[in-house]
Amino acid sequence: MDQVLIYALVAAFFISVCSFVGVFGFAINDNILKRVSLFFVAFSTGALLGGAFLHLLPEAVRNPEELTPYVYLLIGIVVFYVIERLLKWHHCHEDQDCGVHTFTYMSLIGDGIHNFIDGLIIVASFNVSLEVGIATTLAVAAHEIPQELGEFGVLIHGGLSKFKALLWNFFSAISAIIGVATGYFLLNNVDNVSLYLLPLAAGGFIYISMSDLIPELHKEKSLKRSIIYFLIFLFGLAFMYLTKILFE
Repeated sequence: MDQVLIYALVAAFFISVCSFVGVFGFAINDNILKRVSLFFVAFSTGALLGGAFLHLLPEAVRNPEELTPYVYLLIGIVVFYVIERLLKWHHCHEDQDCGVHTFTYMSLIGDGIHNFIDGLIIVASFNVSLEVGIATTLAVAAHEIPQELGEFGVLIHGGLSKFKALLWNFFSAISAIIGVATGYFLLNNVDNVSLYLLPLAAGGFIYISMSDLIPELHKEKSLKRSIIYFLIFLFGLAFMYLTKILFE
């Protein structure tokens, strides 16, 4: 079996296992859980931006005068915006009349598509190099932990038991493995497909960090905790920079 596929499958399985982070919701107070998840949100924000600008884009932009990678970067941002709006990843707005149970299923579908795209990103990254693959996996994992904590809460709110919430969350998460298989097929049958997937992935990373995660950090009213989250955000950036220089 091709090493790229093996690495990507292992990484996708690791990402899928992150869905079980919701198990901590059994024992942790809601307020504490929210604070803990914000630490991951802060690190994830830096890791995603670092992954996009330090790992994915440099690999996609081989010719500085070539516009194609930047076009696909913009397409990636637009695609993630459209997916988020159509599938209502976060919540129903207060002025909308939407059923909780309907949102539960929509949330699972949205999370499944998101994880499928993660699989595409991961296999494309490992196809570039082991270093880029590892860095991308870490960035995805850093984002998955706070997302899966939130997803678990959504499923519980939607009426599922904690056991069923964990189970369905995992089923949604393993779509990353399907994404890896699909991406591997494309890599072997479509010329230069990674040159399109990498900027698309970078666009997705930038959108998620700027549109979803940073606004969550801005909700923190305590100056002390805001400074801590900012330092963790910088640590996420530094971490991705270190993986860049250490693995080269």
